Amino acid sequence: IDMGDNAVDNIFCMRLLHHIGKAEDRKVMLDEFHRVSRNAVIDSLWVDGNYKAWRRLKLEEERGRRDRRGPQNRFVFKRSEIEAEFDAAGFDIIGHVDFLPYYQMWRTYVLRKR
Repeated sequence: IDMGDNAVDNIFCMRLLHHIGKAEDRKVMLDEFHRVSRNAVIDSLWVDGNYKAWRRLKLEEERGRRDRRGPQNRFVFKRSEIEAEFDAAGFDIIGHVDFLPYYQMWRTYVLRKR
């Protein structure tokens, strides 16, 4: 990002991170968010531990693959793994909100820079 350190108060990253399949690419993004933000990052993405994620996994197992053409472009993250990535990038999790808890995959995290 063509900005100096601590250039913005907060970053809103909505519906982007779950499109980044490689942990090393997410690390680059999160490190840059940490550098540019002064305080907080709000990030929404798909996580496991709900009906929709379970159903998606079950359908993929039954079919032996994703039922679409081309490479996979949306990923469901294990909550423990993505939360560890936030921690490794220097963020504390202040809280989270689930859209339709236990049903939908969408989770929005509020992260504070350490």
